[in-house]
Amino acid sequence: MIIMPKICAVCTSVPPYVIEQEEAKDFAEHVFRDRLKDIDRLLPLFENAGIQTRYFSVPIEWFEKAHSLEEKNQLYIKSATELGAAASRKLSDQAGVSPSDIDCIFYVNTTGLATPSIDARLINVLGLRHDIRRTPIWGLGCAGGVAGLTHAYDYLLGHPSHRVLLIAVELCGLTFIPGDYSKSNIVACALFGEGAAAVLLSGDEVEGKGSEIMAVQSTFYPDSLEIMGWNIISKGMQVVFNKRIPDLVAEKAGPELDAFLADNQLKKRDIKYFLYHPGGMKVLNAYKEALVVEDSALALSRSILNDYGNMSSATVLFVIKRFLERVQATGNDYAVVSALGPGFCSESLLLCH
Repeated sequence: MIIMPKICAVCTSVPPYVIEQEEAKDFAEHVFRDRLKDIDRLLPLFENAGIQTRYFSVPIEWFEKAHSLEEKNQLYIKSATELGAAASRKLSDQAGVSPSDIDCIFYVNTTGLATPSIDARLINVLGLRHDIRRTPIWGLGCAGGVAGLTHAYDYLLGHPSHRVLLIAVELCGLTFIPGDYSKSNIVACALFGEGAAAVLLSGDEVEGKGSEIMAVQSTFYPDSLEIMGWNIISKGMQVVFNKRIPDLVAEKAGPELDAFLADNQLKKRDIKYFLYHPGGMKVLNAYKEALVVEDSALALSRSILNDYGNMSSATVLFVIKRFLERVQATGNDYAVVSALGPGFCSESLLLCH
């Protein structure tokens, strides 16, 4: 029997400022009412988002004023380093590994810029080895968490005796621009949260339990650059959401899953768990219809959306953490992990748990 690279453990951390969804709705009404005539039509976005609580690096008053890209980015570097380190230390304690055990680090983000990248800072803060291999991955947005896992998978296929530390930190709130009166900015205000996740993965020659990654899949949709992303402008990172996203999910998700499973001699009835990135309630509902599954199939994704909002790349790693906590491993159950991101693209992997 071939043993594949595995996910050994996942830990998370969130910033200190908690904002309830009703508070976020009141904030949006205060900021946008004088500039948007149809604000009353848009405010139900907050009530229908399926979100109760979100976490941010700054208090809600901070969002009322304009801040330069430089100021936002300095906040990102400081907070991302702290949150990434906090999640990684929890992971080390839970998994019983020391900094010297880590052979490679992947760092995933889209909501801040840094050179040296955050992984370099984390190597210093965490005391990782001087000969560690490192790969920062930037710009994949919500798909970045799954993409980071697929890159770790590829690395571990070639280095079966190694351990990988994958860290994703997204501070989506810092991209908010109070003078941007677009619908995309309102949607972001209703959905985005902040958080960090750290994942320990190991190759098949490393002893220990974990959920095996059986296969990965990347899909790029040509001529779809306008669907999702951020415009980098002088005021910061201006969010872009296209209303076509749920329609693309409805069109693409089912056939993509069928093809992915067929490549691995499986059918949808063989999949017990669907660990999909909860980009929003409309996206999750589109997945439900496209995959022809019950609400319960996406329950873990919905629960993370409710508790944290959309934290871009880190969100699906929160879903995996909750999955590992609540679902006992049998070694025989299959799960599909998937997320969409700028490009427009999807990233997926098949787990045996």
